[in-house]
Amino acid sequence: MKALITGATGFLGGALTRRLHGMGWEVTGQGRNPSILKELESLGIKSIQANLEDMQAITDATKGKEIVFHCGALPSPWGKPNDFYKANVSGTENVIHACMENHVKRLVHVSTPSIYFRYQSRLNVREDAELPEPVNEYSRTKRIAEIRVDEAYKQGLPVITIRPRAIIGPGDNSIMPRLIQRLKSSRMRIIGDGKNIIDLTYVENVVDALILCAGSAENTLGKKYNITNGQPVNLWQMIERMCKELNLKYPTRKIPYKVADAIAGVMEIIYHALPGEPEPPLTRYSVFIVAQDATLDLTAARRDLNYEPRVSIEEGFQEFTKWWKNK
Repeated sequence: MKALITGATGFLGGALTRRLHGMGWEVTGQGRNPSILKELESLGIKSIQANLEDMQAITDATKGKEIVFHCGALPSPWGKPNDFYKANVSGTENVIHACMENHVKRLVHVSTPSIYFRYQSRLNVREDAELPEPVNEYSRTKRIAEIRVDEAYKQGLPVITIRPRAIIGPGDNSIMPRLIQRLKSSRMRIIGDGKNIIDLTYVENVVDALILCAGSAENTLGKKYNITNGQPVNLWQMIERMCKELNLKYPTRKIPYKVADAIAGVMEIIYHALPGEPEPPLTRYSVFIVAQDATLDLTAARRDLNYEPRVSIEEGFQEFTKWWKNK
């Protein structure tokens, strides 16, 4: 099977690229990080250094491919609107154009459950849940990207979308590292009552889901699927355990969610006004993530894709901490 993976120098895209290569697929990885592309090439994986905004480069990379996995994106709680739009909307438009131009048999698109989030707890959210106003530029542009994908499906593009929640594991450069950085700074506070429940997803389980999407039945095309580990966890208990594993100091002071949200809102205003608009220590989105309940319903993925998380949260947590200690 000949496949192109966008975002192959990222966390998820890299894991998928290496897995497919190990399965004997003829894989091409697209990304922007030259050092990681060299690592992939050392494994015998063809790589292309290109931006998603470069339509011609993406179109050329897609020629002769049977399946395209679109993992590339700009995932961040903070940044300039135009940067998000170029990466997440224009990049997706270029991938769609390339797939249609080259008659790709299937596009597997990676979206995000961030599009579900509003500033209140939500449990067991289904794919057909009403979508609120976007909470940040990332969720806004990923929502627009999904709309573009829907339009392409109506025009005949065979496409299936997944919405994986909070991906963790060895190679994570976002969720766990951000938490660890805050813990090391000794500025971390328990926001809210410390009882909030969240879904996490081990990276190899998401890779499993992507591979299932590549070979799923025709009736899955045009649909979206939540992907998680199916094991909601208490976030602050997990953080406490991570502190023990990594010899970090667990925060003991608490701050009410509404207070933290208000502080983050003021910080956003101030940092937007600073030269370069640097990311503030707190954003409303990051405060929400660590304080409120957020879980997804997996019924559709289990029913239509035969998806079942293979690696437990416990095993995934152990793999991450072992990797972090040795990195």
